[in-house]
Amino acid sequence: MMPVRRSQNWLPSIFNDFFDSDWVERTNVTAPAINVIETANHFKVEVAAPGMTKDDFNVRLDEDENLVISMEKKTENKEEKKDGRYLRREFSYAKFQQTMILPDNVDKEKITAKVENGVLNIELPKLSEQETKKAQKLIEIH
Repeated sequence: MMPVRRSQNWLPSIFNDFFDSDWVERTNVTAPAINVIETANHFKVEVAAPGMTKDDFNVRLDEDENLVISMEKKTENKEEKKDGRYLRREFSYAKFQQTMILPDNVDKEKITAKVENGVLNIELPKLSEQETKKAQKLIEIH
């Protein structure tokens, strides 16, 4: 008779079965996907944001005129049984911030943003070539 070695790997599988189930939701620790598209007239930034609304986002220009996209979502689900033996609360919190340096030819006065179908769309219109040249200052050397 040949001896058989039994591995003791049932314990990790119990934890994996429990934590990878619908009972315990795994938090998403990755940043949302961001696409940047350039056309002749504008840049477009797309941020994947399923389940988010416009109230969850803040899009602004910082003091250095960089584009700052931030998102914060808090949820609380509460279930109670009347007899007092069962109480469950689930908290969820997600926060994200991304700062992007804008090209010089972006018209910072006409930037717009909207949320549609789980995607934050930010339109960054380009200045015309004349407006870009006018915005650049030539400093004379005396």
